This record gives sequence, structure tokens and C-alpha cells, in this order.
Amino acid sequence: MVFYRGIDLTRLEEFRITRLGLARKFQTPSIYENLSVFENFVLSIPRGRGVVGSLFFRTDAAVQDLVIQAAERVFLGTALHKKAAVLSHGQKQWLEIGMMLVQKPTLVLLDEPVAGMSSKERDATATLLSSVAEEAAVVVIEHDMDFVRKIARRITVMHQGKVLCEGTVEEVQRDPRVIEVYLGD
Repeated sequence: MVFYRGIDLTRLEEFRITRLGLARKFQTPSIYENLSVFENFVLSIPRGRGVVGSLFFRTDAAVQDLVIQAAERVFLGTALHKKAAVLSHGQKQWLEIGMMLVQKPTLVLLDEPVAGMSSKERDATATLLSSVAEEAAVVVIEHDMDFVRKIARRITVMHQGKVLCEGTVEEVQRDPRVIEVYLGD
């Protein structure tokens, strides 16, 4: 069982998890490849999500402004009319992060968000996630320690499903248990 705000998330539908303020991004991007970047963002906006609300939902100036701001924030401002399928792997990752951000989450969970990205894309993602952390709690599962050093305030190292060590980057790197388990003697 996984609990958030006292609620067992394993028993909830995706839309209910999102309504709790929890945004999750898994390693492989989940986007609508046959739609444009703009359309992907619009579909993620939580306004008008009921049956009646969706019948009357319109892409008005407020929606357009929100989409443009989100696209700029995730480095896709010039790609709004491109099909998501033609984006690079890194751009697809950014698109999904942007789709989460338009939902105004309070907790963002990301599983290896920079896997497969170039070093330039990883640096940009580090900057992006650092800004996201100013408005929401951000938890990242990542093996790229150079990336982790750029974004982490606190690190938890796990081994075989248990917490091995917690602390700053420097504390974790010096911990003898971490050295033994991940680097060997």
C-alpha cells in the first residue's frame, strides 16, 4: 500500500490521484503522440473535467496563455504546433513534465526524468526541476549522480527496498555503507 494524505493510492483511479495534488511521471513519457504539443497541454488542464464541464470547455485566451506559459517553462515554446511524435526524447520528457505542471500539483514524483537525455538537456531539466521545487515538493528517483548533485537538497539511498542512508550529497558520498554497497570495498 502507498499512502498520501492518509489515502491508499493503490486503490484510487488516476484522476482521483491527480485531484489530490499528486503528479507522477514514470521513466517512459506518457504523451499523446498523435496530437500537437499545444493539444497535449490543453488535455492536461484540470478545468472542465466532468461530463458537463467538458461539453462547455473552450480553449479561450486564459487557456492559451496557460499553455504558452507552460510550454515556455519546459523549453517547448517554439514547438506548440508540432506533433508530439516528432519531438526528441528529451522534449517528450519535458512535455510530460509540463503537462503535470499545468495541473498545479503539490507533490511531484519523477522516475528517472533524465534517462536518455543529452548533457545539455539534463542541465536544462535540473534548472526546471529546481524551479518546480520552489512551488511543490519534488521527489526524484535517479541513478545519474551528476544530475542528482545539481538538484538535490536531501538524498535518500535505498538498497534492497530499505533506507540505507539519508543526508546531503556530501554526507551520502562519504557514508561507508553506501560506498560498500554501490562501489565495493
